[in-house]
Amino acid sequence: MDEIDTDDVMVALRPLWANRRETGAMARGYIENVLNAAKANGFRTGANPAQWKGHLEYLLEERQRLVRGHHAALPFAQMPEFMKALRAYSSHVALGLELLILTASRTGEVLGATWGEFDLTAAVWTIPAHRMKAEREHRVPLSARALEVLQALQPEEPGTHILPGRKAGASLSNMAFEMLMRRMKMGHYTVHGMRSAFRDWAGENTDHPREVAEAALAHSIGDAAEQAYRRGDALEKRRRLMADWAVFCG
Repeated sequence: MDEIDTDDVMVALRPLWANRRETGAMARGYIENVLNAAKANGFRTGANPAQWKGHLEYLLEERQRLVRGHHAALPFAQMPEFMKALRAYSSHVALGLELLILTASRTGEVLGATWGEFDLTAAVWTIPAHRMKAEREHRVPLSARALEVLQALQPEEPGTHILPGRKAGASLSNMAFEMLMRRMKMGHYTVHGMRSAFRDWAGENTDHPREVAEAALAHSIGDAAEQAYRRGDALEKRRRLMADWAVFCG
């Protein structure tokens, strides 16, 4: 581990960067995490050769930053029709995608979810900080339909992940939802765009406050001082919002 340097990382990333940029970006992140873990465990010292900021950003062409328009979003008015079609599929992948939509969550948050994160009695899903993009714990209120989806997913002998993969201890592939949408002839829309559909619905079709809708997406609102004073996460207000979203989707 201590012999891996920038040249080694570049040999691994250059082919991907030329033809499969998103895959290359993911691979770079994985390599960086592995090398960080190696350093923490005393297997190597010095700077991380897979670090992007201040290092690889000068050696690899920066991938184009995605803006909202590039995450092609299903128009929210079409969501009830889409949900009806989705529920015609009986697979765990379809149930997982429905849960993602109902909770306005990211793909990684759903695929990485374990049963220990869910309190079905309190109807709350608590995503730990290390699995969140903003690295802050996020509580997700579960609507009645979201609870039904989870109950349908729950096996007789619960495993670790709510959406287990073929390998023991692994979850479904991060391409599972995208592939399902392609089978549904909806591949021109992105999975991430479902969050945009939720946000557009909340802003244009409801009277729920903007701050509540942003909190449902785990977005930070206001400057540091405002965030310091807003200690709560508006869970009950978000519970009403997500219940309305589930009714609309259904």
